[in-house]
Amino acid sequence: MRRGLPIVVLIAGLTGTAAAYDFEPVKPLDVKSVAPALLNDIYGAWEIRDKSGKRRCRIDLKKESGIGGYQIEVAPGCDKAFPAMADIAAWRLLQGWTIDLVDPLRKTRLRFETPDNRYVAFGEAKDIAGMDNFVKLKDKPGREKNETGPGHRVCVYRVGCWRCCGADAGYSRRFPPRR
Repeated sequence: MRRGLPIVVLIAGLTGTAAAYDFEPVKPLDVKSVAPALLNDIYGAWEIRDKSGKRRCRIDLKKESGIGGYQIEVAPGCDKAFPAMADIAAWRLLQGWTIDLVDPLRKTRLRFETPDNRYVAFGEAKDIAGMDNFVKLKDKPGREKNETGPGHRVCVYRVGCWRCCGADAGYSRRFPPRR
């Protein structure tokens, strides 16, 4: 019986879970030393697309801290377009403006780096299969959101007119007319 135990342990070790992708260690970006305008460009809506643009996954990178990094919202159906997105629970911003998407166990599943002017996906081949573009979605021009704080509604202003958020926010602003 004791002779068979090492063989059983060896077989169990070989059939265990696959090792995670070995990402090169990158230090977190010191967000306190970065201009706020640059950071605000990172937060918000992003989209992962395949080469043809038919498979898409919209994610929202939040400013608020969460377990394992910053909070993230992954749109419903992303797991069908890109199965690895089913496990994503947070994101991290690293030096070089690298973005890591992490699972609930705080392990990096996907990494997006910018070796040139666009983000490129890195990770297990099965996880990044088909991920060709990772792009920031632009805000609609001519609109500005006023986040008034918890419990207040978000006001959207149109260019060239007066709008008031109402008594709950007590804020109004005038924008110059569109040319």
